[in-house]
Amino acid sequence: MSYKRILTIQDISCVGQCSLTVALPILSACGVETCVLPSAVLSTHTAGFTGYTFRDLTDDMPAIKDHWVKEGIAFDGVYTGYLGSTKQIDYVKEIIAATAQNGVAIIDPAMADNGKLYPGFDGEFVEAMKTLCATADYLLPNLTEACLLTDTEYKTDYDKDYIDGIVKKLLALGAKTVVFTGVSFNEGKTGVLVCSKDSEQYYEHDLLPNGCHGTGDVYASAFSGALVRGKTPYDAARIAADYTVECIKETAKLDNHWYGAAFEPALGKLIDLLQ
Repeated sequence: MSYKRILTIQDISCVGQCSLTVALPILSACGVETCVLPSAVLSTHTAGFTGYTFRDLTDDMPAIKDHWVKEGIAFDGVYTGYLGSTKQIDYVKEIIAATAQNGVAIIDPAMADNGKLYPGFDGEFVEAMKTLCATADYLLPNLTEACLLTDTEYKTDYDKDYIDGIVKKLLALGAKTVVFTGVSFNEGKTGVLVCSKDSEQYYEHDLLPNGCHGTGDVYASAFSGALVRGKTPYDAARIAADYTVECIKETAKLDNHWYGAAFEPALGKLIDLLQ
């Protein structure tokens, strides 16, 4: 196996088990050289905490990109997560174009869940995110994000035709492969739909009764690491789903661990799944 290098661009939430504090260890556990570009530094994530600090790092991005170009640094993959502003989205597109010409762009449009946008985001951000998603080799939306990206009414009660219509619009947007998470067709089950213009595969697994913050970041990180390591898109989607389920199970063992997923105790399971 060749030694691959991936860049992940997202925020650092110092406490909260999400974004870079999740992506760096998970990608590293996948056996991939992991480089990072923080989009912002927060004292905690924004879900459930109040009064958090926020340091915007947008203005640092162009100089970092220019230095990498000067040094001839390139990446086999770029995986993006939470981005703090529409201006950052433009910079990210430039970074991908300049440093990953021969790599894959993995876009997690981390901006919404449960039918609503995260705090601080608005319609302008959604429109900007559409332009980034159009460049994706792999697009990883949840249902809320997929609806926002395609101007589709958000529903929790849906059928296969509803999901197929959203996927068709995401592919028309420009994404080459859609890895649609949290798609549920049967009671007590959920899964991941992996679609390109000429293929469709679905991986179903149990829907656990407890959820936790940060599982989207856990999933996207595990998928990106497995994909860049050489797994097929479907296998990467399956491995990431199984690992995320293990993280939720580990979290359920803990008292009052509401702010994130206990992904660390399950890292050994991820390594086993990759073998």
